[in-house]
Amino acid sequence: MVTRLSNFFLRTLREDPADAEVTSHKLLVRAGYIRRQAPGIFAWLPLGLRVKARLEQVIREEMTAAGAFEVHFPALLPREPYEVTGRWEEYGDGIFRLKDRKDADYLLAPTHEEVFTLLVKDLYSSYKDLPLTIYQIQDKYRDEARPRAGLLRGREFTMKDAYSFDHTDAGLDASYMAQRDAYERIFQRLGLEYVIVQADAGAMGGSRSEEFLHPTAVGEDTFVRSAGGYAANVEAFTTVVPDSIPFDGLGEPVIFDSPDTPTIDTLVAHSNAVLEGEYTAADTLKNVVLALTHLDGTRELVIVGVPGDRDVDDKRVEVAFAPAAVEPATPEDFEKHPLLVKGYIGPWSAEGAILGEESATGIRYFLDPRVVDGSSWITGANIDQKHVHSLVAGRDFASDGFVEVASVREGDLAPDGSGPVTLARGMEIGHVFQLGRKYADALGLKVLDENGKLVTVTMGSYGIGVTRILAIIAELNNDDKGLIWPASVAPFDVQVVATGKDAAAYELAEQLSASLEADGLDVLYDDRPTRVSPGVKFADAELIGVPTIVIVGRGAADGQVELWDRRTGEREVVAAADALARLSAR
Repeated sequence: MVTRLSNFFLRTLREDPADAEVTSHKLLVRAGYIRRQAPGIFAWLPLGLRVKARLEQVIREEMTAAGAFEVHFPALLPREPYEVTGRWEEYGDGIFRLKDRKDADYLLAPTHEEVFTLLVKDLYSSYKDLPLTIYQIQDKYRDEARPRAGLLRGREFTMKDAYSFDHTDAGLDASYMAQRDAYERIFQRLGLEYVIVQADAGAMGGSRSEEFLHPTAVGEDTFVRSAGGYAANVEAFTTVVPDSIPFDGLGEPVIFDSPDTPTIDTLVAHSNAVLEGEYTAADTLKNVVLALTHLDGTRELVIVGVPGDRDVDDKRVEVAFAPAAVEPATPEDFEKHPLLVKGYIGPWSAEGAILGEESATGIRYFLDPRVVDGSSWITGANIDQKHVHSLVAGRDFASDGFVEVASVREGDLAPDGSGPVTLARGMEIGHVFQLGRKYADALGLKVLDENGKLVTVTMGSYGIGVTRILAIIAELNNDDKGLIWPASVAPFDVQVVATGKDAAAYELAEQLSASLEADGLDVLYDDRPTRVSPGVKFADAELIGVPTIVIVGRGAADGQVELWDRRTGEREVVAAADALARLSAR
């Protein structure tokens, strides 16, 4: 049945919503696809649901081709499975928790690994039942501290999440590649550019992890890539560690006065003046104090030493110390630790620690991998207004381990030897994990193998952000007048617009709409009465973004219409019969 705009549930807006930051957010609200309910939470209106359904259909077709079966779980789930895997606490403030009238704990699911695992455990017991891949398209909930950019970073969002189950590692490899290949087909069909990058698994756990990132200036993820094919997000990038340096001939550490030099810049300038050298920030060791809040609520300070020409990257810090929450140390933290001399912290003290003993501050001390044995540094002496030079790693100080928290820069070497990397921004549109046996172990998912022995099932997890992709497609396909949807996800195939006061125009538009619909096309017919001006109708058509528009107006009496291709901007007057033949052949 032809959809008539005169009784369709739609109101367009001429002004951008006040809270909209990005183009997709502005246009999806103005064109009547979504409406804000609360920060990061949106209602879906008929136009939005049609685009979402078409996008999901592409995903379903490729999931079916990859051998996956669709299921559907509730969003409201009990605490117990997440308690068993440890994620009830691990998610911290990132999830919505609630209680029922009997005081039982529930959550709005951020992901569904636990219940997928329990479903298979309940129904399958033999290796003969495997491999198995099942998926759902379901809403997820995360308590984002700062929801922004409309659908790009919301608190409620739709995901496709698939899970594979195998009884061997080789089987997992095959299942993983089948899903990875399906993702490539999905994004190609949707016309989305993507880069596959190595990624950190985060709270999901597991071993192999890759993200599909869409390169975009509004992306919230930074990734690196080399000309030789290496690609990773910054959280997963690993430093190429320099060779150690022999200690022979290296001078002993020397403490020197350094008044009013609490920053790297002031320290470098002072060192060049009093030490008569040509030092740069790369010769200094910056010591950053961080506060970790562990899952049991305890708070611990740690110090990380990084080369002074590097900043500390918040995302890399988060990964390095997960699952603890991390923040900069506060003034109160410094007050509680008198050995921390702010601005003059270091890993060594003339009065205290030597190699192999407790750190100079009594606080766990970590190093950037570039701080190799034999490297010499200028750093804090743990004495107010004093630093030390010629402090040698591995000889004068040690650490409690190495952590990847320093910022990644253009020109850093890729860890696979493929050359220097460049940095770019991207938006995550898909993520594939080899979860391994983490969830199966925790929840007791085992099957009998070929020898009748119980073995733990190995799993993969594969997610696509459905509503985020919809927003990205809107972000990519628009002009200054409105949206221009690709044909693969457009809410309608054709929009027919009747204009003018001549009854012949409405009669021809009616006939053309019915014929196009009969030929299998979804048609939106703007049949609003003559009191709605052509200018308003054209403005709405441009805003809504159906890629092909047929205007029926002044030439209707002669059987002529105007074909308007919103993608190219071309407009052409043709006979109505020719328009019908050309559009029906698409």
